[in-house]
Order: sequence, then structure tokens, then C-alpha cells
Amino acid sequence: MTTVAEKPDQQVDTRTDHTGPARSGRRSLWLICPPLVALLALAIAAAVSLGSVSIPIGDVWAIVAHRIAPGAFESWWTEAREAIVIESRLPRALMAAAVGASLAVAGGVAQAVTRNPLADPYLLGVSSGAGFGVVVLTVLGFGAGVAGVFTLPAAAFLGSLLPLLGVVLVARRANDTTAIVLVGAAMTMVFGAMNTFTLLVLGDDHQLGTVMRWLAGGFGDAGWTMLWAPLTILLVVGTVVLLFGRHLDLLLTGDDGATAMGVNVPRFRVLMLLLVSLLTAGAVAVSGTIGFIGLLIPHLAGFLTGRTSVRLLPTAALLGAIALVAADIAARAVSEGAELPVGVVTGIVGGPAFLLMLWHRYGKATV
Repeated sequence: MTTVAEKPDQQVDTRTDHTGPARSGRRSLWLICPPLVALLALAIAAAVSLGSVSIPIGDVWAIVAHRIAPGAFESWWTEAREAIVIESRLPRALMAAAVGASLAVAGGVAQAVTRNPLADPYLLGVSSGAGFGVVVLTVLGFGAGVAGVFTLPAAAFLGSLLPLLGVVLVARRANDTTAIVLVGAAMTMVFGAMNTFTLLVLGDDHQLGTVMRWLAGGFGDAGWTMLWAPLTILLVVGTVVLLFGRHLDLLLTGDDGATAMGVNVPRFRVLMLLLVSLLTAGAVAVSGTIGFIGLLIPHLAGFLTGRTSVRLLPTAALLGAIALVAADIAARAVSEGAELPVGVVTGIVGGPAFLLMLWHRYGKATV
């Protein structure tokens, strides 16, 4: 009787060892997410407040509240300041948050699917394909002006989907994650070479500068009309990924264990990698290539909440949004009259952080 009664307890202990303390993990989600939401709201307010024209944070909240509920109270600010807040800085801050959340979620899913802690959202060549779309538009002029302000993001988004064609073709013949990732690496090199050739042979200095600024990443062209695409993709794909959270967790136990629980591992991996690429394409199309967010943030989220997907991914989304809004603030604060690309800021900060992460992970190994 004693042995039978102890078996359920032993099973619970096994799950606890795999994902960290189950109860404390659940508590940590409810303890961590509300402060992160508050911190994100504060970061967005600071991003709207700071700039060449400084606007008090209290005025920022009042302007936004007045726009949401007109006539609720008398305004004391100028129309120029309201235009700065509503038409310029607020959509930029929200776009930075949406892109940061997208890259962080995509990185978390990519690391879970490949069981590779060094995987990032660009592992299937999305960024190089997006760059190719921008190069074709900028240098060759194909489709220039067709979609108005959406022309450049549309070209980047369509270009980012090109590497996926090769991935899908290989995935249909070889249901193997390694082969798919290798195809992504090959696509990255191929499109990178095509970009370099087109710029050096057919482009001029002005076109080269335009493409390089886009590749460095930034939100200088952000607006309400461009915000809805990455935000919609984030909400739809993020919801789908969370619904498959249990399957992602099963992959962490190994292919045999996931297969035994009824998961078609090869097809599920391909589906998740395609969703990762779609999420990344929506972000890259409006921001350019921004590194390290999708690589580092999932590790920080996992440290805070454990590796269970239903807890890790929402936490990673909030942390990624906060990190990229903060990076955009730093990019605008470097010097007056000049704006540093956001990708440069994330690279300067993310590079040392990445080295520290590797040192912490492997530095204790004994020779």
C-alpha cells in the first residue's frame, strides 16, 4: 500500500526536476508579469517623453487619455506637442515593443524546437531574404511606389519569404531539423552574396547607404499604418504557438518521448519553424535586422520563469518589448541631430551579454 501511494508523488517530483519547481514557477509568472507590464508602460511613456522636444511624462499620459476620451478634461498642452506624442513618438514606441516581443517569442520557439540554446529567429535566412527584397526595390526599382509608404516593408516581407520556399521543398523530402537549419544557413549565404553583388555592381553610394541603414535596423519610418501588420502577426502567431505549448515542452524531453505522446515530431518542427519565420518576417519588414533580442531574451525569461512554454513565451514577449523600447531610447539619445541605428545599440549591448552568458554556461567546466 505504501509503494502504490508513493508513485504519484514520484511522478510529480520528476516533472518538477525537469521544469524547475512547479509551484514556484507558477507563482513567479504571476509575480513577474504584472511588474513587467508596468515597466513596459513606463518605458513606452519614457520613449514618448524623451527627444529633441522634452515632454513631461504626466503630459504624455494626459494627452493619450484625452485622445482616448475626448472632452474628459480640459487640455493644457499645445497642438504641436499633441501631434508629437500621437503622430510620431507613440506609434514608434509601440512598434519597437511589437518588434521586440515578436523577436523574443520567435527566438524562444526556435530554441525549443531545435533544442539549441544558440538558435535565433534568423536561422532560416529570413533577414537575408528581407534584405534582398529591399535591395531589389532600392537598386533595381522593381515595384517602387506601388504600395505607397508600405512599399519598402512589403518588399522586405516578400523577400523574407523567399528562403522559406527552399526550406519547405527540403522539408517535404527530409523531415529532419538539421537539414532544415542547414538549408536556412545556405539561404543566408546565397541571399547575402546576391545582396553584395547587386549593391557593388549595380548600385551607387546613395543606394548603398539606404540599404545599409535599413539593414542596421531602426524605427525612423514608424507610423500607425505600419504598426498593425507586425502587431497582428504577433497576436495571431503568438496565440497559435501558446496553444501548442504542451507540444513544445514535449520536444524538450526528446523526440522519442514526444512521439510516444502522439506528436508527429518532423511535421510539428516544420510548422513551428515556419511560424518562427513568419513572426520574424513581420518584424524585420518594418524594422530591419535587429540582433540579439531573439537570442538572449528567451534565456533571461527562462531564468525567471523556467522553461515551460506557457510561462516562458509571455515573459519573453514582455522582456523583448521592454529591451527594444529601451534600445530605441538609447539610439535617439546618443547625439543631437543624429540617430544611431537600433541594431547597433543591441549589438553593442548584446555582444558582451552573449559572451557573459557563454562564460556562465561553460566557464565552470573542468579541464
